[in-house]
Amino acid sequence: MDTIQTLQQYIDQSSRIVFFGGAGVSTESGIKDFRGVDGLYHLKYKYNPETILSHSFFLSRPDEFYEFYQDKIVQPTLAAAPNTAHRVLAQLEQAGKLTAVVTQNIDGLHQMAGSQNVLELHGSIHRNYCMQCGQKYGLDAVSNADGVPRYHCGGMFRPDVVLYEEPLDETIITKTVQAISQADLLIVGGTSLTVYPAAGFLDFYQGNRLVVINLDNTSYDSKAALTINGKIGEVLGKIKL
Repeated sequence: MDTIQTLQQYIDQSSRIVFFGGAGVSTESGIKDFRGVDGLYHLKYKYNPETILSHSFFLSRPDEFYEFYQDKIVQPTLAAAPNTAHRVLAQLEQAGKLTAVVTQNIDGLHQMAGSQNVLELHGSIHRNYCMQCGQKYGLDAVSNADGVPRYHCGGMFRPDVVLYEEPLDETIITKTVQAISQADLLIVGGTSLTVYPAAGFLDFYQGNRLVVINLDNTSYDSKAALTINGKIGEVLGKIKL
């Protein structure tokens, strides 16, 4: 039995599937990841992306933060559309087989594809708020701004994303642990599993059907019941629903 047939069998026999995904899920939609060969870490800037997208840099140099954020995060996301992986996962949820999508991505493509229970570990660029009065806004308020986006009260807008130096949301952590610990099949896709604390959530899985789908090998391959080296969209596209 080949790997796709085995994955198909796992999915057919499961009713509490959880998908845990990373940047590789969105690269097939044209959004660059950070650590890949063509990723943001390999582009030349005055500061590296991890510094620019940090809490302290955002507060001290908001103009430079937003210049990078608009160019490399917001605009590519606005141009992106859900790919096969997003659509198949939404269909699995609609079929009553998938209970949650846990994502490290902030692009909202899972929701755009139709997924309802999406646990966003690192937040979403589609949610923004004024740091002074708390007024909430969608992405348009940021994408249409010239320079640092501000509300009429004078407060600076802040994207509802987890920046470097910041902790994950406790409510999302609780829901993620619960979903993964109750899963009968955990599919991990498009992630190198090198970013913590996010990757550590896999340790809460109590089942024996851990599937890892990624272009490159990961540190969890030895713990997986099934590993598939490939693009997540191409692999899930072969599944019969």
